[in-house]
Amino acid sequence: MAVRAVNGGSLFRSAASPPLLTFGCRFRQFSSLPFRRNSELGLRFRIFCCGNQFLGYGGGLSRSVHSIVDCVMEELTAWRSRRRIRATVKLTTSGELLEDKLVNQEIEKGLLLEFKKDSDRVLLGVAQRPDGKKNWMVYDQNGVTSSIKPQQITYIVPGVENFDHAEISKFLQKAQENLDPTLLEIAWVELLEKNVSVTAEELAEMIFGSSEPLESYCAHLLLSKDEVYFTVLATKGSRTIYGPRPTGQVEELLHKKLAKDASEKELQDFVQLLVSAKAKAALAKPSKSSWMVDEKIQYKIESLEAYAIDACKSDEQRKTAGMILKAMGLTKTASSALNLLINIGYFPVHVNLDLLKLNILTDHSDEIIAAAESLLSDSSDSDEMNREDLTHLKVYAIDVDEADELDDALSATKLQDGRMKIWIHVADPTRYVEPGSMVDREALRRGTSVFLPTGTYPMFPEKLAMEGMSLKQGEFCNAVSVSVILHSDGSATELLHLNLEEEAELKILSEAAALRLKWRRQQGAIDTSTLEARIKVVNPEDLEPSINLYVENQADPAMRLVSEMMILCGEVVATFGSCNNIPLPYRGQPQSNIDVSAYSHLPEGPVRSSAIVRIMRAAEIDFRKPIRHGVLGLPGYVQFTSPIRRYLDLLAHYQVKAFLRGESPPFSAGQLEGMASIVNMQVRVVRKLSASSLRYWIIEFLRRQPREKKFRALILRFIKDRIAALLLVGLQASAWVSIGTHVGDEVEVQVEEAHPRDDVLYLKEVLRN
Repeated sequence: MAVRAVNGGSLFRSAASPPLLTFGCRFRQFSSLPFRRNSELGLRFRIFCCGNQFLGYGGGLSRSVHSIVDCVMEELTAWRSRRRIRATVKLTTSGELLEDKLVNQEIEKGLLLEFKKDSDRVLLGVAQRPDGKKNWMVYDQNGVTSSIKPQQITYIVPGVENFDHAEISKFLQKAQENLDPTLLEIAWVELLEKNVSVTAEELAEMIFGSSEPLESYCAHLLLSKDEVYFTVLATKGSRTIYGPRPTGQVEELLHKKLAKDASEKELQDFVQLLVSAKAKAALAKPSKSSWMVDEKIQYKIESLEAYAIDACKSDEQRKTAGMILKAMGLTKTASSALNLLINIGYFPVHVNLDLLKLNILTDHSDEIIAAAESLLSDSSDSDEMNREDLTHLKVYAIDVDEADELDDALSATKLQDGRMKIWIHVADPTRYVEPGSMVDREALRRGTSVFLPTGTYPMFPEKLAMEGMSLKQGEFCNAVSVSVILHSDGSATELLHLNLEEEAELKILSEAAALRLKWRRQQGAIDTSTLEARIKVVNPEDLEPSINLYVENQADPAMRLVSEMMILCGEVVATFGSCNNIPLPYRGQPQSNIDVSAYSHLPEGPVRSSAIVRIMRAAEIDFRKPIRHGVLGLPGYVQFTSPIRRYLDLLAHYQVKAFLRGESPPFSAGQLEGMASIVNMQVRVVRKLSASSLRYWIIEFLRRQPREKKFRALILRFIKDRIAALLLVGLQASAWVSIGTHVGDEVEVQVEEAHPRDDVLYLKEVLRN
């Protein structure tokens, strides 16, 4: 039997084996040393050394003064010796039966065996005792005793009896130290040439010169983990026979393995980048753009981003993200990917996931910006002959704080007979943009401007919207003005012109708004005014951005004034369009099923409005004639006052201005309907985004408040028993409220928990003593 020195310590032997020799030195393999090939024998081998001594795979120790050539000669002698030993080993050719090699060993106490713990883990253990008729209790390498089935056993280490389970770790360590996958290639060449199969013990004899327990187990590990040179020919219980793969197949597998190894190396390098970025301070983390420099890194980052928002474009992208998360020791979930991207600084802490998920356009392309700037430089105006100079008039512009551009403004005066004359001046973007132009098509694609607490994403390029289209104080501005004379009861007589003369007073506007509201209510209008939260977030990418929150009461006189004038404008345009057969997006909302008197017992304002809104029917649009708008109490209505922000308003401008110029409207009713379907789909998406963004930042605002802080909340309704729907700083939430409180009452609450990312808000009523 051949004698083999193993990296120090004791060797394992069967009871019948003679004592084995050991050496006191430890052998060290230099993986950087090249293979040497003997051209005559077709054999490759590595050079090993112990200190300054060289040693072949199975040969004895050389003298320290030997040259490399002497060492090679000794290696060849040892190799020939091993061949003589191997000649005594019975190898099975492909033409012979394999059953002789598939004699399965019975399980006995003390055997060292390998078994599958689960689909991902293979462990080494010692058989302890039977557990029932077929199962066995084993003590594994982790010190755990468990019951296993015979079919879980993948290998029984030969030549071992009464193995001490305390030695399992040492045995595994030595096995790992002796593994060299390149040995398989040597054996494969010879076995392929002879067309013979091999067991783990036979392979051990070939490559190690010994089939002792350690060598046999090493050979088993090499074969069972091999993906290139050998394939399984037959398996019976814990016994497996392997055969060499054909040369072509090996070359193909080697190519795939090299590619796989390169991919794994690439993955590990990327993981190191992630680990490094995570460890850095917030201000020192890599910029988002730095992850985009290398294409391969960019693909991995984008895969993680897609995984975080559940928007993977392919199985490969999903697989890539999963491998990265696994390599980072994270669970394969969207939240894990999100937190990882936040931790490396790629995403800000308060990244708006809905903005990414809904694929909202936030920037205009360079091509669109260039086209918009070209429009600004063009001084021609097709409406110049029809315009009137109204710069002597006093004009009021009332808008919410987040409006960067102004779409509309107001003027008013009283006539000699006491009636009020109102002007609604609306920005004139069609002065620059023509139907079907590049800028117009981009606006159609967007459908609307997007207003979020963290910023605004305009329908038109910012410079065009702000410098050309917007109404600005102290500057000459183009506008489309709607002039209305109100009868004494508040009904309207409409006139539509391009910039009519006017002189206005704010008090008159306020009186007109009150008169109009009274008239609309007489026509069946439903009041849906409520409390609405508005938020501005400064520096949203900071860890703790500044949040400015205020609650807007839609019943406030200033808000009433503006809304009434905009509604008035919409009614006038609808009437004008109907009288002149102009195809327009006529908006209506039938509410014949609502009996407002049924809600008269509820407090007027947010409580009553909330109850009515829950049963209201959706709005409808007709493109040929006006339809009744029951909620507004109008026979017809067209949104007209925000053409810079809403594309349907812009369409109305195209149609009306063409008529005023004596031209045919650019779009038929059918064409308007087709474009409106595109716009409305995008508008629904933007509304969903705006609502979720507002809710996120309100919850974040509440999360930051001191735990002891108290808030006033309005009870809107009861959901179940004493669980009430509350209105708190413009946000609807729920909480248990005490007996004695009723719908419309105010209660004091405190915030118990607030998690904006999970849309979680827990409130607790503050009970009075």
